[in-house]
Amino acid sequence: MAKGNLYILSAPSGAGKSSLISALLQQDEHKRMMVSVSHTTRQPRQGEVEGVHYYFVSVEEFEQLIDEGIFLEYAKVFGGNYYGTSLPAIEANLAQGIDVFLDIDWQGAQQIRAKVPDVKSIFILPPSLPELERRLVGRGQDSAEVIADRMSKAVSEISHYSEYDYIIVNDDFTQALADLKSILRAEKLTLTYQYKQNQRLINELLENSTAL
Repeated sequence: MAKGNLYILSAPSGAGKSSLISALLQQDEHKRMMVSVSHTTRQPRQGEVEGVHYYFVSVEEFEQLIDEGIFLEYAKVFGGNYYGTSLPAIEANLAQGIDVFLDIDWQGAQQIRAKVPDVKSIFILPPSLPELERRLVGRGQDSAEVIADRMSKAVSEISHYSEYDYIIVNDDFTQALADLKSILRAEKLTLTYQYKQNQRLINELLENSTAL
């Protein structure tokens, strides 16, 4: 069996990345895709489940895992909390042929590319900055101050678009989802993937050709 593929998905807040991932997983009838579950030191929010949304650990536990080299990437972000991606957990799922998605920013993406050169990366762009702001306001989750901060950071995040393998402009959601699925399908048709998946067939076809 061919290993699963590892994907990085990045986008400025409000571009629709989480909605695209959610829709993609809902359509995954064979359960061959998953989002990597990160470790974090922040407290669980209402409705969050251990091992589903995050692995919740103490600062001491997180720093011990850093010392043990468990994390593929990690960072200390808003409020001084740690977030990190466990390499052993990802490798276990990839070995089972499951595609794993890393929902991370451009800084985490740079760390991962340095350690996993064959990782594929996708950046989701909004159709315009006014539309991005409209979506952030429409969510009704953030104050005007927070939205202004997210908008200022969006330009910085978007400036790293050229570091990614694929770009999707999320103007029409249905088309953006179709584009995402097309990327995943194309990666399954590469020479490397198909040879691992169909090595026996290819060898048999080549052996039988000598008898013709």
